[in-house]
Amino acid sequence: MSRITGIRCWALQDQRQSLILAAQGTDLAEIIYWGPRLPDGTDLEMLVAAARMDVTGGMLDAVPPLSICPEARRTFPGQPGLSLTDSTGKALLPRFAFDRAEEGDLSLILHYHDADNGLHYQAGFALTPTTGMIRAQASLASEQPISVNWLSAPVFPGPQNSHEMIDFHGRWIGEFQTSRTPWSAGARLRDNPTGRTGHEYFPGLIVPCTGATNSQGSAYAFHYGWSGGHKMLAEELPDGRRQIQWGHATGSRRTPGIKFETAPLYAVFSDQGINGCAVAFQRHMRDEILQPPAPARPRPVHYNCWEAVYFDHDHATLCDIASRAAALGAERFVLDDGWFGKRDDDTSSLGDWTIDARKYPDGLMPLIDHVHAEGMTFGIWFEPEMINPDSDLFQTHPDWVMGDPDQVLGRQQMVLNIALPEVQAYLYERISAGLSDHPIDYVKWDHNRVLPEPDSAQAEAIYALFDRLRAGFPSVEFESCSSGGGRIDFGILSRTHRVWLSDSNDPLERLRIQHEAALFLPMVVTGSHVGPRQCHTSGRITDIRLRAWVAAQRHMGFEMDPRELTVDEAKVLRDVTNWWKDNRHWTERADILRLDSDDPTVIAELQRAEDGSRFVAFAGLSETSAQILPRPLRLTGLDADATYDIRLLNRDDAPGLSRGSPLLKTETAPLSGQYMMHQGITLPWTFPQSIWVIEGTRL
Repeated sequence: MSRITGIRCWALQDQRQSLILAAQGTDLAEIIYWGPRLPDGTDLEMLVAAARMDVTGGMLDAVPPLSICPEARRTFPGQPGLSLTDSTGKALLPRFAFDRAEEGDLSLILHYHDADNGLHYQAGFALTPTTGMIRAQASLASEQPISVNWLSAPVFPGPQNSHEMIDFHGRWIGEFQTSRTPWSAGARLRDNPTGRTGHEYFPGLIVPCTGATNSQGSAYAFHYGWSGGHKMLAEELPDGRRQIQWGHATGSRRTPGIKFETAPLYAVFSDQGINGCAVAFQRHMRDEILQPPAPARPRPVHYNCWEAVYFDHDHATLCDIASRAAALGAERFVLDDGWFGKRDDDTSSLGDWTIDARKYPDGLMPLIDHVHAEGMTFGIWFEPEMINPDSDLFQTHPDWVMGDPDQVLGRQQMVLNIALPEVQAYLYERISAGLSDHPIDYVKWDHNRVLPEPDSAQAEAIYALFDRLRAGFPSVEFESCSSGGGRIDFGILSRTHRVWLSDSNDPLERLRIQHEAALFLPMVVTGSHVGPRQCHTSGRITDIRLRAWVAAQRHMGFEMDPRELTVDEAKVLRDVTNWWKDNRHWTERADILRLDSDDPTVIAELQRAEDGSRFVAFAGLSETSAQILPRPLRLTGLDADATYDIRLLNRDDAPGLSRGSPLLKTETAPLSGQYMMHQGITLPWTFPQSIWVIEGTRL
């Protein structure tokens, strides 16, 4: 830190980037540089001077700072970083002064105070050099109870050399859709009041610099690691500066208090295109956030019975299905919704977590014993945060429900107020009884409706319940499911071990959803299942080869009635499953790189081994191409000077209308990384709704 000429400066740096903060006197710091690593010995005060902006007509006599928490009292022309009221409802407009800085090798915590209002503000930054991830978090303490309408995580400036931003929207069975919005005067605002991460607005933002693609150029990316409702603001000020703010949803902190904290904001810079951001998020999630019960255990192939039987549970049928699933290669059997209370459809029994004696007169152990005899472990479905009005629990405790009695139901259910200690105690007792009484190694934890009103206390309470369960049952693995992808974020994944990406098992839908989700999620947490021949959510009929290979791109499983499979379909599924098992030792730690396809109908990715020694590429043809023959598939992330042995793994899938003789149809090809990244691989012609799988091994 330097104090010369009243300037304070701080730097966080690794081999790839520098983050420079500076402040004048006792003012709040601002980020004055974030990008490629600066040369050693860079004069930070000179950077402050070099970045000083001009003043012209119609402006104030000085440019208000775009600090890590912009203050309204400083005539800041945009959204301030705080919105507070005191106990009488009067607005508080803080002005913070520097207290001290705690500096580590790769961390920085800045402390400020506002004596007039009795407020203390803290902003922390930590850089993880192995992933390049910056973790930023803000907190606020007050000497008297206050209400917080808005508290931003530390504010980052948006790059000036960017024309657009990419954020996310979606819906049930249509998660992770991207929106590209040009930067312009004013704000891009996403404020999610649903009380969960949300299908609607995944808390992620990518800001590519001009000319950036998946594989080249500079890009910045952000993720707010919070499972409740969130707000994002990307604003261009009248003077042209840009700011990016993240925090809890507006007004979701319902109760006055004296201590408040944002969730962690994860931020990354890449000079290797958007893929560089994606790899950083994937690695950080896998290596820094995820806490698996058995880290050395390979991810098991799942079988989930939901789309085979729904609520129609019959012991003999389930045992038959389990045996068939094991023969196909499944290693874990998950009993889904319908095993408890009097749950014959979705109108009743949520909250009554006792085994249905009509369906299971001898309890669950006979089924579990059969599953174990087939060499599989056993998992089970819960939806603890919800309650049906038609349930014993509701009749006993209608006061445990969140929201008004006459609220609109969602999937015939309401939300339990988990923040009530008695609700926490009840749910822990019921779930722990099931886990204690049975050899269960996996819980699929569902969350099928939004909150009736925004309340951040609900997410904090569910974190506490997960923490207690994980401490009590450290060998149990938990999946976060929320009507599919409604609760996926680094906050919930610090307590769970897998996400159900979407309730859609349609492979064409999945191909796109997985492609976009890989901007943030590695393979090991991303569940993907082979669904029925005719998809239950789209009605589309697809070939087993497409269904199997799309599932094999992520944490593989099956979710169909295996009794529907033909002999040929069963063989294809076994073969693909065996390939997945044979390769998971390296694909679990592979980087997922999106390919810049020159054919917009092709959705393609490359999974590159951690040591770069091998890769597998998937190229899915979603619909008919505009041209007759496939365009070459250009790869990325390879060693330009290395030679790779290239093999079309599923060459036998080439249809009869592929009448020519592309090399990969009949033999392997030694090709240089440079050739494949510049020219690309020539693939055979195939029908729409097909996929090619290409393996490469460095020679």
